[in-house]
Amino acid sequence: MRASFFDARRLIEYLSSVQGEQRQKLVEELGFHATLIFVQSDLVALLFLVSVTMQNVQIAIIGSGFGGIGAAIRLKQEGFEDFMIFERADEVGGVWRDNTYPGCACDVQSHLYSLSFVPNPDWTHSFSPQAEIWDYLRKCARDYKLLPHVRFGHMVTEAVWENDQQRWRIETSKGTFMASLLISAAGSFSEPKLPQFRGLETFKGKMFHSSRWDHQFEIKRSRIAVIGTGASAIQFVPAIQPQVEKLYLFQRTPPWIVRRHDRPFAQLERKLFRRFPVVQLLMRAGIYSFREVLGFAFRHPWAMKLLQPLARRHLKRSVADPVLRAKLTPNYLMGCKRILISNDYLPALTQPNVELITDGIAEVRQHSVVGNDGVERAVDAIIFGTGFHVSDFPFAGRVRGRAGRTLSEVWAGSPKALAGTTVAGFPNLFLIPGPNTGLGHSSVVYMLEAQIEHVLTALVYMRRNGVAAIEPRSEAQEAYVARVDKSMRGTVWTSGGCLSWYLDTTGRNSTLWPTPSWRFRRRVARFAPREYVME
Repeated sequence: MRASFFDARRLIEYLSSVQGEQRQKLVEELGFHATLIFVQSDLVALLFLVSVTMQNVQIAIIGSGFGGIGAAIRLKQEGFEDFMIFERADEVGGVWRDNTYPGCACDVQSHLYSLSFVPNPDWTHSFSPQAEIWDYLRKCARDYKLLPHVRFGHMVTEAVWENDQQRWRIETSKGTFMASLLISAAGSFSEPKLPQFRGLETFKGKMFHSSRWDHQFEIKRSRIAVIGTGASAIQFVPAIQPQVEKLYLFQRTPPWIVRRHDRPFAQLERKLFRRFPVVQLLMRAGIYSFREVLGFAFRHPWAMKLLQPLARRHLKRSVADPVLRAKLTPNYLMGCKRILISNDYLPALTQPNVELITDGIAEVRQHSVVGNDGVERAVDAIIFGTGFHVSDFPFAGRVRGRAGRTLSEVWAGSPKALAGTTVAGFPNLFLIPGPNTGLGHSSVVYMLEAQIEHVLTALVYMRRNGVAAIEPRSEAQEAYVARVDKSMRGTVWTSGGCLSWYLDTTGRNSTLWPTPSWRFRRRVARFAPREYVME
């Protein structure tokens, strides 16, 4: 959209006073490109051209993790070339770029935790390490020529639906953009969650969250306080334990942990995957099917009780001390919180330089942490393994819909969406991932792909029928959410006797999909026009 002409002489005088890099920075921050051609003599300034062009795009994607990269590839494959990817960092990769802590790896097998339309025959292990997954995403971006579409260093600060133009106005740290459609692929694990303790701001040592690991800090021979025992902590704790002088692990609730059945892939296997892609496809199908069978236990607590002895046996074999073992034994049904996999976490806790504290934290002082047991423990650093803002969708506070209200205001603490992807009152907005699209037993990439296909079917419908804007009907969204909530009742996630990050502030599980994942894929595979308001 071309803007009206400005007072050319004023603009020329102002821009002429700003030179070099400062002028370019000003133009970028204002959100337009100015082309200025003039000739100046001693007496006359001759203006040839002043044009101001807004930065427009058909489709805007926020984030370059699996969701953003996957969506961009499929858009290209379906003939949609007019899109931009806004990435706040300087490289693609999302959570696999940000999380570089020691021992970081995926807890879903590589051949399933990857895009089905971009198979990778060269995975080196059953469960890939962080660096390998990040390399995979960067290769996807290069191979499919996505990098020219990426705007690095563009932090999206606000997205507002402009009713009169039927477009999204997207404010970024480097300018304003207009887009017909907005795909939010910001991810569920992008914003670290930090606890609040009395005196935390007075601590003089090093503090950081596991997803913002400080590699400049010398971990060797240091005294470390680790707060949290989630999926990240069980990976970095055994990785740093042999190096530190003392490790104090503050545990609120013990997780259920089972063995990690990892192994390297031989060169012959990888050659077989490359030469016969169907073999890799069969492996992917086998992993998926096995995990879906396990999913039955999450939906039927009686079945989960039959599997729980496997985790108890793993704990008993790893920890001989009955007192320590008691502290590490959960008092809720397995699966209520995320089940973790590790072979070295529990043994690491038995080492003489590790102390497990289960009484909580009373306060933090300048050089120590004081537990509720009254003991003051001197530490050089505090590492938070306390998870992320998941159910509260931090980005939701920056998105304003048709009525001028933000997603956070509309959701009021409990995110809801039709097909986990579109929200009433927010035209042409697609959330990848969205509410109730997470999985507690399998690969979230499978769900992201299903959502991406749903978005594509909507875009194709709009293109064929000349539709400018769509949003779900309120009654359709409410009916969908009601069915999801009904299916969630009685599952281990709602009846397992724990409080988990799956639950939002209202106590509702707005994070997970409650039935077999193939049912979600079947449900979102079609675009049902009757469920939408169209303009």
